[in-house]
Amino acid sequence: MSKQGGKGAAGKGKKPAKAGGDDKREDALQAVIIADYFQDRFRPFTLDKPRCLLPLVNVPVIEYTLEFLASNGVQEVFIYCGTHSEDIEQYIHESTRWSPNSAISPFSSLEFIRVSDATSVGDFLRDLDKRSLISGDFILVHGDLVANIQLDAVLAKHRARREANRDACMTVVLRSVGEEPHRAAQARGITPVFVVDDTDGRCLQYDEIHPLMQDRRLPLDPSLFKHGSFEVRSDLIDCGIDICTPDVLALWSESFDYELPRKNFLHGVLKDWELNGKLIYTEIFEDGYAARASNLQMYDCISKDILERWVLPFAPDSNLMHDQSYRKVKNNSFVEAGVLVERGSKVLQSAIGKDTSIRAGSLISGSVVGRRCQIGKNAKIKDSYIFDDAIIEDGAVITHSILAGGVKVGANAQIPEGSLISYNVEIGRDIRLPSKPPARISAKTDDGEPVETDASLVGPGGKGAVYSVTVDDSDLDSEDEGDGDPAQLQNNLIYSLEGLNISTLSVSTLASEDDYDSDEDDEHAGYLHAGDGHRERLSSFTSDDASKPDAFHGDAVNGLVDALRGDDNADFDSAKLEFMGLRLANNASDSSMRRAIAVAFTKRAAEMLSPEHGGLEPSKAAERVLRGKNGAVKFIKDVGVGGDDVKQQAEFALALQKGLVNVKGLESGRAGTLLAALLQQLYSLDVLEEEGILAWWADKRAAEGETMTAAKEKCKVLVDWLEEADEEDSDEGDEDEDSD
Repeated sequence: MSKQGGKGAAGKGKKPAKAGGDDKREDALQAVIIADYFQDRFRPFTLDKPRCLLPLVNVPVIEYTLEFLASNGVQEVFIYCGTHSEDIEQYIHESTRWSPNSAISPFSSLEFIRVSDATSVGDFLRDLDKRSLISGDFILVHGDLVANIQLDAVLAKHRARREANRDACMTVVLRSVGEEPHRAAQARGITPVFVVDDTDGRCLQYDEIHPLMQDRRLPLDPSLFKHGSFEVRSDLIDCGIDICTPDVLALWSESFDYELPRKNFLHGVLKDWELNGKLIYTEIFEDGYAARASNLQMYDCISKDILERWVLPFAPDSNLMHDQSYRKVKNNSFVEAGVLVERGSKVLQSAIGKDTSIRAGSLISGSVVGRRCQIGKNAKIKDSYIFDDAIIEDGAVITHSILAGGVKVGANAQIPEGSLISYNVEIGRDIRLPSKPPARISAKTDDGEPVETDASLVGPGGKGAVYSVTVDDSDLDSEDEGDGDPAQLQNNLIYSLEGLNISTLSVSTLASEDDYDSDEDDEHAGYLHAGDGHRERLSSFTSDDASKPDAFHGDAVNGLVDALRGDDNADFDSAKLEFMGLRLANNASDSSMRRAIAVAFTKRAAEMLSPEHGGLEPSKAAERVLRGKNGAVKFIKDVGVGGDDVKQQAEFALALQKGLVNVKGLESGRAGTLLAALLQQLYSLDVLEEEGILAWWADKRAAEGETMTAAKEKCKVLVDWLEEADEEDSDEGDEDEDSD
């Protein structure tokens, strides 16, 4: 039921009140979910469904958000809906877990609020202030949040600050990228920059950077330098979790032109804090997972993180939905009941929904396939997301794309990376969709009417036409005038700067005095260089030393080689500590660390081949350099490779190859033999998996130039052995599935 009132309407569902209900309401932890974003980033998919109901690893996104709130003890939930409000309400009311009338709902109440004339998140929050529904501290989140962090300690600190100072009105919850980042931490585009007091976590300034900025200097408020020691953090994931007091809503009401929670509200309140007197703090998590599926690239990253079990307890086989039946099978994959995989087909690190059939000879890797899908013979699906009831005919090839429900792809059709195929589109047989730019195809218009099919695009008998995304001005304001539209960096599945005449600098240093003109009013002003959105943590701004990446490489390599030359079985912890100190001091990137580690270990291994250093055979040299120091293998796995991701493993293998072919005096054939020995050792030590080595082998960069090719060829025996072993495992698995 919905109740009309003024501009908005609220559909309410509450459990019977208990004695003393009014007193309990004041203590109840409340949460507000923003379920409309006033953006076009997920179109054309959101013509049919709201973003929060799109499947993320075959689970509607809002399920993760509600589970997060429930796990943190939230009792009362308000959901602000915009477009597709009826769909969201229907989904919740039909849920056995979340329905307000459900006996197993963890919430004492759940209400829907509609604002018919809202055009921004700011309109929602100003409406909430008028309704007087919030009785105390509340958690503000978006309906695309995926998180497993616990807020008990953060809530306690927030309340303690509030008790000590009534002007402490808000705590912004952030996740540090850390030294071993998951995919969501590596997403690029628009990067948030937080200036934080490094003594108490108070947020002093907020800005955003992106590669399309014409002025690559980010100004620091001169008053910061009077404040004391602070850090500039661009290494933080803003997961959109805010713990607020009712004063936050009053600030929204006072600023009727604020639309965006960060770029307008947070930036503005911090800028004018001397006028409004309000204090905003940050809480930065070093562990746990928190991210928003706020654009297609983040959707891709979070999906991969869930598949690779970064987000436990959220994993396919945790069966978040009551009707799911996923179980983990070989090759790090997950299948539901009723899935048919014919002999000769492979499923690698993927999730396959109930009653889906995969015919002989097909390969599915790094992908999510929904329920009741039909995959024909010899089809290849890589790094893609296919919703329910899709049909992929024989020989079709789909690469890093999203195909919505009811899509049909004809035999031998090719869907290149970055393609977005919306609901009920049909691609004819033998059709190859364009790759530059990637196709975005819809079967309906913005008004919901069927499109006029473009047969030149989808083929005879196909259905659909190009969908053109309008400029997403929800991320823009007047201050962006003259800059390129940063929304274009996040409207596509693939992040790319191709065709854009821009720099690839990152936020790294204070500008020198030569970079800007100063006058008496700005003699203490500082600027940050802005670039492509690499996420970095800068040193405390009590000095303005620039980072020195070349110095890092030389010092890091020399330090590691010296440690490797030390006594056998010596502990490697001190070398690791020195290395990480150099990394922080020089603000070194992950790729710089990977390169330094690979060069150090290959340099030492190559030394061991020479008579003056023992004259070892390549196999013995590889074993000695990796196993000779306690903790060296773990250091390579944790810091050099950076995790179990296949791409990271392939990059480290490539770094080893480049390191060896650049060793002075080492003939390319001998370098290749040593490379094969190192890869074999790393495989046996579970640092590199067969998928990582095979991905390196398939990488074109591994065969660039004669020396690289010669070194690579020496590894062919190892690669052949890995491929044969993989085929044997696959055949055994097929027999097991057939017996089932």
